[in-house]
Amino acid sequence: MNKIKLLYVENVIIRKTTPVQQKLTFFMQVENIDYAKQIDVIWAGEEGIWQILPAEYHSMLGHDKEYWSASITLTLTETQLLAGNIKFSLRYQVLDEEYLDNNNKHNYFSAADSGIRLTNNQRIQNIGFQNYLYDNQKTISISAVVHRSFNANSVIIHWTTDNWQTITKTPCHFKRNYWDTTFSSNARNPNQYGTQLWTASIHDSNLGKLQYVISCENKRHKILWENNEGHNYFFPQQQLKVLILNLHCYQEENQDEKFTKIAKTINELEIDIICLQEAAEYWRDGQGDWESNAAKIINDRLTNPFYIHYDWSHLGFDKYREGVAILSRYPLSNHEAQYVSDSHDEYNINSRKVVKARVDVPYIGFINVFSAHLSWMEGGFKSQFQRLQQWADINNSDDIKATLLCGDFNITAGTEGYGFVIDSCDYEDQFLAVNEHGIFDKIFRVNDAHWQDLLADDYRIDYIFMKKNSQLKAVSAKVIFTEQNYGRVSDHFGYLMTFEAL
Repeated sequence: MNKIKLLYVENVIIRKTTPVQQKLTFFMQVENIDYAKQIDVIWAGEEGIWQILPAEYHSMLGHDKEYWSASITLTLTETQLLAGNIKFSLRYQVLDEEYLDNNNKHNYFSAADSGIRLTNNQRIQNIGFQNYLYDNQKTISISAVVHRSFNANSVIIHWTTDNWQTITKTPCHFKRNYWDTTFSSNARNPNQYGTQLWTASIHDSNLGKLQYVISCENKRHKILWENNEGHNYFFPQQQLKVLILNLHCYQEENQDEKFTKIAKTINELEIDIICLQEAAEYWRDGQGDWESNAAKIINDRLTNPFYIHYDWSHLGFDKYREGVAILSRYPLSNHEAQYVSDSHDEYNINSRKVVKARVDVPYIGFINVFSAHLSWMEGGFKSQFQRLQQWADINNSDDIKATLLCGDFNITAGTEGYGFVIDSCDYEDQFLAVNEHGIFDKIFRVNDAHWQDLLADDYRIDYIFMKKNSQLKAVSAKVIFTEQNYGRVSDHFGYLMTFEAL
């Protein structure tokens, strides 16, 4: 396939607003070569000034392709004209390579107020489709554009919520006036590019399990299918992204710059929950200084600050209150903080406090999250982990979908402390669950007698341990804040894990 190709362009002038606006939308398909990629629309209006419009990720297409989209709305003012007719091309930058879709070096063209134009020999295209559900959403709208040369006389949505055991057919309505659609208004010449617009709505209380395809038939009984290249259209499982990171207690060079880098990464990767350790603030005679708190600083620099829960354990590096934190995109409740160590002495480095909160995740439910920084084996790891496990068990109930013990446990994978967690028979290492399937099964399913040998080259001490029988599954795990991936921000790496509901 082409590494990148345009599927459709929409060019409409909206006159129902004051002042008048012009909206440009570009929808494209790319080959998923690598996670780190940049996709842009290079475009110029009638004034001839070339501009760069960054595209954004929309959704997956199978396992090796993605949909991306870009949109811009221009406003007519006394000093600024609308773009009018535009010409453009697409640029895809990945792994130091550059790929173009420039209509065979002729650029694409879209006339002002011309509606939707299909490209690359597309005859039917699902347009403007949602890539996620809103909380409690029960109705979706579907719009299909069909090339007029096909002369369609019916378009039907075929859909199911039980994996095609039963099928419902919903007819689409032909929109004679393009401006009746929800995503465009008052287009002057909707058929300039020879397209027909058909729309339908589906109402169901179980849209999370919806799959659908679109069929189009003409009077000669020829049928076109739009089935997302054989993958069907559906709403991806609600995902939960969890990051664990030890911040190194204000000991980093260029510390403030690194706080900003962490916040930017959280924004860019759309992380949902962050568990921080060694999140420090100035000691101030034991009274602390919230404005200097590392977790607060990072949270304040997010595009939209998260909910935050923080507490501290002991004096760190002779000048800081050293603590742990949970930052969450979703509301926190049932906040708690407890010492899990024998010592509660704020001047004892082995005094260890853990914070816990219940997170209400849309389409998943309640999960209990613990952010922990436990001591080394000689500092009391075993008793601390036992208390943590008992605390988590007390807070478990039928309405809790999962329990996650997150953070720096100061035990290296494969050592005695790690074996202690395994022997608890209740919590499993989620990094191994998705990165080393064979090893995970041998350690946590059959208890291989030589399990330590399987982890000889694994030097992690930071983990997400998930309680067995939780109603989540890990689907990916990445190491970030390395030299190659977002850059170092601490003496620890960050571990980013993605979960879906079972």
